[in-house]
Amino acid sequence: MSDTILRKAIIYCRVSSIRQSTEGHGLDSQESRCRDYAINRGYEIAAVFTDDVSGGGDFMKRPGMVRLLNYLDKHSDTPHVVIFDDLKRYARDTIFHLKLRQEMSARNATRECLNFKFEDSPEGEFIETILAAQGQLERQQNSRQVIQKMKARVLNGYYCFYPPPGYKYEKVRSHGKLLVRDEPLASVVQEGLEGFASGRFESQTELLRFFDNSPIFPRSKTGNVHVSRVKEILTRITYAGYIEVEDWGIAPRPAQHEGLISYATFLKIQDRLTQTAKAPARKDLNIHFPLRNFVLCGDCGSPLTACMSKGRNGHHPYYLCHRKGCESYKKSIRRDVIEGEFETLLTDMQPSADMIATAKKMLRMIWDYRQKSGAALANIVKKELVTLDRGIEQLLDKLIEASSPTVISAYEKRIDSMEKQKLVLQEKLVKKSQPVHDFDTAFRTALQILSNPLKIWHLGQFEHKRMLLRIGFADKLTYVRNEGFRTAEIAQPFRALRHFANDNCGMVEVSGIEPLTPCVQSKCSSI
Repeated sequence: MSDTILRKAIIYCRVSSIRQSTEGHGLDSQESRCRDYAINRGYEIAAVFTDDVSGGGDFMKRPGMVRLLNYLDKHSDTPHVVIFDDLKRYARDTIFHLKLRQEMSARNATRECLNFKFEDSPEGEFIETILAAQGQLERQQNSRQVIQKMKARVLNGYYCFYPPPGYKYEKVRSHGKLLVRDEPLASVVQEGLEGFASGRFESQTELLRFFDNSPIFPRSKTGNVHVSRVKEILTRITYAGYIEVEDWGIAPRPAQHEGLISYATFLKIQDRLTQTAKAPARKDLNIHFPLRNFVLCGDCGSPLTACMSKGRNGHHPYYLCHRKGCESYKKSIRRDVIEGEFETLLTDMQPSADMIATAKKMLRMIWDYRQKSGAALANIVKKELVTLDRGIEQLLDKLIEASSPTVISAYEKRIDSMEKQKLVLQEKLVKKSQPVHDFDTAFRTALQILSNPLKIWHLGQFEHKRMLLRIGFADKLTYVRNEGFRTAEIAQPFRALRHFANDNCGMVEVSGIEPLTPCVQSKCSSI
């Protein structure tokens, strides 16, 4: 070809990761060298294409290379020369290297490299193939070394992958890069995980809505929080302070980083995920009707639904029964009426300030007792761990002697279950029954609900209102149209406070159960 035909040139640059392209200067330096090369040979640079992905694998998965080939297709009437800084930037997989050579040749493109001369001869193709195979070997060896180093770090309890939401990497002395809490996102994720384990969020959809209402929670490119992200968070053992890599055969083990939740809470979450899936909550529940599905129709026992009815002056909210054949079928109940009577129930449930103070003292006594009994609990846990170790050893001996696949599978499942129990006990032993939070922090929300449920109902978020319904009432409420609520079954905490506040209740006499008589005198110490 003449010099006038080969004056159109395309530059291709590639680095192995996005980080190299954003924090380094690899692409800029490659492009600069290729431009100098093109200018020295009198080429006119028609386009520049870049990639920030690995050189291994299919070249059609590299966006920059795909754009380059599409450009050649659109300008197939003009021969081009494609310039590379290094042969390793071209391809690091022998098969795809040869395929890419064919694709460019079919598009009337000539390849030139700054440190390698392509020759259209059997010897030139042989040398090129050898160098491509060498590049593939180096890539695979590097990959093996990286994986070996990562495995060793994981075995030592270090998480070495992309940090999950709620964590970030920081350099810590004697640890290197270590996962640490990424606040305030870590607190949001922790609240969501603990809420799902306790039943505060009845479904993954409710947890998704909780995350979506947080402006700091990471979103997809479309600006949404997907259910797949919620499921991934719920099943990550990383949040429990443990690490596991099934692809590498690494079983769960304590990690060096701090967990957002306990391992016991993680197991509760997994148990809830394996239970029968519940229907997702309706999206409009948190907008207008917090009592929907919690209040039952007094005629048929079906949960009341709700709707916005359009009138002259706008939309009006109503609760109603939607079960055909019911006497109250589609007979509306104004929202302010039913929710006003519900607020009366909450007012009747509210205990006095003295009873709240007494309840707080009782909880404080129990709290202090558990604090002092930490050493005794630790000894009990140690004994249970010894028992589990003996049981695992016995099962391992039986496993070695077993020959039936069914028996072997049963032993393996049992050993796996006992190993999980060991992790829970070891976690208890490390904590020695010491709480993560102090008394005031741990019982703040519970005492607020007990002391003033009506205030929680007026000022709380939708999740707090639903939690109040579950904590305040032992069962769903029944509402009779034109009559009101039937007798509500109050939950145990409120029922106990109401019982203590009853005027008929009193303290036991000093001398015993029976009342004092004139002939029996009682003496008490000054203490």
